[in-house]
Amino acid sequence: MTKQENMEKKVAPPSFIKLAMRNMVRKGSKSLVHFGVTFLILFGILILLATLGKPNIPV
Repeated sequence: MTKQENMEKKVAPPSFIKLAMRNMVRKGSKSLVHFGVTFLILFGILILLATLGKPNIPV
């Protein structure tokens, strides 16, 4: 075996992050829309919890 053959065998499969980034680029705006909708839903839930859990301080 030559050194080049050894180098080719040691190449690891792409990481999950690289696969996820490639998937996002391939799907384009669909991923961004899903990210935006998820962000708005989570933000709404946090606002709802903050409103419901607000302490009632008498003046």
